[in-house]
Amino acid sequence: MTAEPPDLPVTPVTLPVTVIEARRGWAAMRLDELWAYRELLFFFVWRDVKVRYKQTLLGASWAVLQPLLTMMVFTLFFGQMAGIGSEGAPYPIFSFAGLLPWTFFAAGLGGSSNSLVGAASLLKKVYFPRLIVPVSAVLGGIVDFAVAFLVLIGMMVWYGVGPRWEMLLLPVFLALAFGAALGAGLWLSAINVEFRDVRYVMPFFVQLLLFVTPVIYPASRVTDKLEAMGLPGWIYGLNPMAGVLQGFRWALLGSAMNPWPLVAMGSGMTVFLLIGGLAYFRRMERTFADVV
Repeated sequence: MTAEPPDLPVTPVTLPVTVIEARRGWAAMRLDELWAYRELLFFFVWRDVKVRYKQTLLGASWAVLQPLLTMMVFTLFFGQMAGIGSEGAPYPIFSFAGLLPWTFFAAGLGGSSNSLVGAASLLKKVYFPRLIVPVSAVLGGIVDFAVAFLVLIGMMVWYGVGPRWEMLLLPVFLALAFGAALGAGLWLSAINVEFRDVRYVMPFFVQLLLFVTPVIYPASRVTDKLEAMGLPGWIYGLNPMAGVLQGFRWALLGSAMNPWPLVAMGSGMTVFLLIGGLAYFRRMERTFADVV
């Protein structure tokens, strides 16, 4: 017979427990975590770009076709038939120079507002800085912007518009567009978690915002009207994209209108949107996993 092994003493093993607690105040945002999780941020951006053109026939060509076809429609109906001015520049390049930052802003705003709902499964299972989700949704539009910008360079060569030193300031205006899209997107993404009406309001809101932003017409048309009414023209900068678009055209085409009053007012509005959006996002963040 085989002897049975003696009973050995069982030593209990204590596993480490990690407790994640909600923080109070601005410390809850942990903006430094964005850098610590930068690889995850890059993955989210790359995933959004791949999913956007997955199983599409034309792929990334849509990044060019969308503003290009819109420019053709605007040129036909507003540039030729309606005779809307373009500050001395050819209307096709005038409208395309405005459509590039506008398309980036509109895509970032729409993507970030629905980003938390789209990442519901991850929010419920894994911890990571929730701020990464709307940030990656806006950053993904930079790829489309860069592709379409090459077409704008080709149009400038075609129309004989030479390079200007002011073009070095284009990243500043792009950063303002990014901040405006992210600031508004933080508000809308947090609201969308609790009230799904945002997904139905967004298309109408973006369409309405298109007509109150100087995409089709020069910003001087609005500022001149405001000044004729006895109001300062820089009030138009309450729409932060007004300064961005005017700044783009000034840097690219040498617009006669001074863009800096609109840019200054728009920058203030962008900072307000970002600070307010971060505060509201922080306040609602602890409920995302439960409600989404």
